Amino acid sequence: MKKNFINYIKNRPLLIISLAIIVIYILLALFAPIIAPYTVEETTYADILAAPSRTHLLGTDELGRDVFSRIIYGLRMSLFIGFVPSTINIILGLIVGMISGVSNKFIDNILMRIVDIGLSYPFMILAMAIVYNLGSGILSMVLALTIFGWASDARIIRAQTKQIMSLTYIDAAKASGINKFGLIFRHILPNIKHTILVLYTMGIPQSILGEAGISFLGFGAQAPFTSLGLMVSRGRTYLFDAPWLSIAPGIFILILSLSFNFLGDELSDYFGLDRKELK
Repeated sequence: MKKNFINYIKNRPLLIISLAIIVIYILLALFAPIIAPYTVEETTYADILAAPSRTHLLGTDELGRDVFSRIIYGLRMSLFIGFVPSTINIILGLIVGMISGVSNKFIDNILMRIVDIGLSYPFMILAMAIVYNLGSGILSMVLALTIFGWASDARIIRAQTKQIMSLTYIDAAKASGINKFGLIFRHILPNIKHTILVLYTMGIPQSILGEAGISFLGFGAQAPFTSLGLMVSRGRTYLFDAPWLSIAPGIFILILSLSFNFLGDELSDYFGLDRKELK
């Protein structure tokens, strides 16, 4: 399989580019203190709202802070919010989906009605309500992105679990005396691992865009932290005088989100999964 994947990558330039961009973004975030030419709060009062130049690659903001440096540090927040809530969501979705898929009709109906409730709420309104009541901060933002963020994953995993449970060899495994936990770990998980990987990969850009949206509306990260969404929000005040304040972090968000989406699409093609069933 490893050799097949390597051969697959060779013929998929979009996959190579997406992986390269994601790796570059992660390295920029990890080594921000080394790579960034300035610290996140370092100000140059002589260069307030300065246009992009050799000294400041993406210009400066209203306090004379280097935009490029702040974007690199802001990547840390975006990637953290991208990976952590997505990890929690896929774990919760996996647990709920598999339990629903192997349980009787009564438990299945209860779990799916909870999922329906979660999917019926407009995400941004629910997220803003949570952050507004709990206060702005990283913990509130993670909670807002995970409160019902697992629901769509649970529905997809439940459907695939049901499909596997209808196969003949599952009946044979039941006849041999294997319990439901044995079915989950020995037969279901190995058969849906590719779906889990693709769902996780495609869930990361959703969390990143969710954080950007919440921060843009003023409910996300607050000083001394910074995020790309917060930078876009603060830059809109100077959109006509200093458009780089919003455009630069916005482009970084766009490229990062597209890279994860393209990666998820390429992985679904490699594993032979139907993308319509994963949405």
